[in-house]
Amino acid sequence: MQLYTLTVMSKKSIAFLMLLIISPIVIYLLWPTEESRIIKLIKNGAKAVEAKNVDDVMSKISYTYTDQYAINYLVIKEALQREFQRINTISVECDITRVEVMQKEKEKTASARVDVRVIITAGKEAGYIVGDAAKPAHLSLSLEKGPTGWLINSVEGIKLEF
Repeated sequence: MQLYTLTVMSKKSIAFLMLLIISPIVIYLLWPTEESRIIKLIKNGAKAVEAKNVDDVMSKISYTYTDQYAINYLVIKEALQREFQRINTISVECDITRVEVMQKEKEKTASARVDVRVIITAGKEAGYIVGDAAKPAHLSLSLEKGPTGWLINSVEGIKLEF
């Protein structure tokens, strides 16, 4: 009888120890990396543009967004609201070519390079507004890590005219 309880106890102990050893390894392998979170942000942003969902698009952009043309968060939001009403359909093709995460003291920043083509239809007209059939637009995104995740802080490689 004692031998049986000892065997059962040792099997339970071994199973518990294996769980303690394997759990961190599984969590490490399945936990998303910062790079994969940024890729997801960019892809979800493209889907939000295609769905013409202003709030969803703006949830991917930092309130402190500024670019070389002095475009800021509010200008982008107002322009998207206006343009999404005018446009019938939007198709976004994006190819993320590079994502790099940098740690500066306590701040995390990142950059991404994305090749983009955007095709719209407005009324009876259709055409590219970003990139073209032969060559996509090469965009450089700067990102900042906020309390809720990554946000786009600026975009270079395209002049947004609103």
